[in-house]
Amino acid sequence: MNQIADLSAGLACPIPLSEYKNVLLAHGGGGKLTQTLIQKMFASRFDNQMLDILHDGAVFPGGSPRYAFSTDSYVIKPIFFPGGDIGELAVNGTVNDLAMCGAKPLYLSSAFIIEEGLPMDDLWKIVLSMKAAADRSGVSLVTGDTKVVDRGKGDGIFINTSGIGAVLPHAEIDPRNARRGDRIIVNGPIAVHGIAIMSVREGLEFDTEIRSDTAPLNGLVERILKAGKDVHVLRDPTRGGVASAVNEIAQSSGKGILLDEEALPIGEQVRGACEILGFDPLYVANEGKLLAFVAAGSAGRVLQEMRSHPLGKESVIIGEVVDDHPGIAVMKSRVGGTRVVDMLSGEQLPRIC
Repeated sequence: MNQIADLSAGLACPIPLSEYKNVLLAHGGGGKLTQTLIQKMFASRFDNQMLDILHDGAVFPGGSPRYAFSTDSYVIKPIFFPGGDIGELAVNGTVNDLAMCGAKPLYLSSAFIIEEGLPMDDLWKIVLSMKAAADRSGVSLVTGDTKVVDRGKGDGIFINTSGIGAVLPHAEIDPRNARRGDRIIVNGPIAVHGIAIMSVREGLEFDTEIRSDTAPLNGLVERILKAGKDVHVLRDPTRGGVASAVNEIAQSSGKGILLDEEALPIGEQVRGACEILGFDPLYVANEGKLLAFVAAGSAGRVLQEMRSHPLGKESVIIGEVVDDHPGIAVMKSRVGGTRVVDMLSGEQLPRIC
């Protein structure tokens, strides 16, 4: 009886301190509110060694090979967008999260929450898109689940994908591993996915269509890891963009991040759209980009290998890890000054992935 009472007391514990009485859309935006929600509401209750890393997935200790596991849900609006759709995004997203753990993705599960009234043609297009994405990345979808909710309760379709992969030999990828002197490499222009979505929502027209950069990055990651053993961190800067990703790594590693504004690859149309919409490209979501933190001595070789891959042809070094301002990301501006690059404080782009 005492054990039951103790358990009930534990379940009835006060809600973690929060200035918000209700969940906001911004709590899912990938910035400060998301981080606070995860740490106070979830990590505090499910505390364990693998979860504490707060990486893109969990790597199970021991065994040979080691295995990585990841899960993600996709609620993008619209579900069809220039360059892709929610199905392709769902497969690529989990494939990429496994790749950011240094793993070769092997198997996926998928769960569909479908709103009554979704056209069957749309569902079929999504299924075909997922199949094509799985084939491109070399994974098999081996189990799943389907639920249908009342009309008006599901916004078309939501998709969850989970995946498991085998960690590649010698891969020791961990956000806590960033070291002084590491060069930070991105594999191409940033902010493309988020602006592709927003251009549709806002009816913006450009000389050429801005298309999402959604793509499976596992092949590029395998090439990166073969090129150098001194690859310390990998991260795909999705929700919250590059700014949130580098802040998370700075906080996990206790190191400072110094970005170079002049080096940031931003396409002219994306830059123009950001100016029109009032967005900072550093905070806009990406779906086919990764950040690689590589020891200085290996950075040149890794960069060369990345540029030889179709998804890394425009790879550049955008910054480095420093001992100064530990836990904080700073950017050197074009005019020579510096400014703090903080995490996104609110919701810049809702329902972006």
